[in-house]
Amino acid sequence: MSIDLHTHSWFSDGTKSPTQLVQLAANSGVSAIAITDHDTMDGVGEALVAGLELGVEVVPGLEVSVVHRKKPLHILGYFMDAAHPELGAALSVLQKARDERNEKIILKLQALGISATVEELKEISGHGQTGRPHIARLLMNHGMVRSMHQAFDEYLKKDGKAYVARFAYSAEEAIGYIRRAGGIAVLAHPIQVDKTLTSLATLLPVLKTYGLVGIETYYPTQKKKMRKRIRAFAEESGLLLTGGSDYHGDIRPGTRLAGGNNVYVAPPLLDEMKKWLALQASEPKKTE
Repeated sequence: MSIDLHTHSWFSDGTKSPTQLVQLAANSGVSAIAITDHDTMDGVGEALVAGLELGVEVVPGLEVSVVHRKKPLHILGYFMDAAHPELGAALSVLQKARDERNEKIILKLQALGISATVEELKEISGHGQTGRPHIARLLMNHGMVRSMHQAFDEYLKKDGKAYVARFAYSAEEAIGYIRRAGGIAVLAHPIQVDKTLTSLATLLPVLKTYGLVGIETYYPTQKKKMRKRIRAFAEESGLLLTGGSDYHGDIRPGTRLAGGNNVYVAPPLLDEMKKWLALQASEPKKTE
């Protein structure tokens, strides 16, 4: 039996509802699942209800895109209080920035002769946060590209025809928001940070000073040798190990939750995260 600590619902760029994700976990033998939507925790409440009904443990989660010394990173957060006011305000800033970028991208597409509209984009996203994957589907609907990959390659990635940069917090800021909301901050898919993994030796100690607690070690594209190296880096930096599938549903055909031949994430890793939280709760609070 596996756990899966990295999934996306239709509250960001996934195609399934939180309830459907939990149901899929129950059917797939996944004992615990984290909903880690981009810049929002709006789907967590629904997932928690479904988890109680279906016997699947649901971990409140989040994924945030950040910048560290001009380099993009993704930070996962777990066990935050979704009602924490400071975290909520910080996420509202990111959500507004997403909407503003979407509008600018649509204007660029229109200037290129593509009859796309913001209203059409909202129909495609349907729920929650709208982002570039939804714009990629819009381009496919208009017959401009044949795949998500082509949409990003030609239009949406950096230097693409319609690319627009978006506001992002620094890694230090984002990790701080997660920690102050009672959560655990984890570096997502380090293979996407550096394919050689060599920069982790200097990156992880710095992120730990900001409050980083873990690193996503078990991930579909991080194979055995990579996992071994990541575990070594984690041990050197005193970081917890986590893992997940980064499942998005039908938007990424052929993908599935953790377990089986995809990526296995051992349940005891979640126990270690809970032990860390319990230890933090038991320590005396620092006074100014």
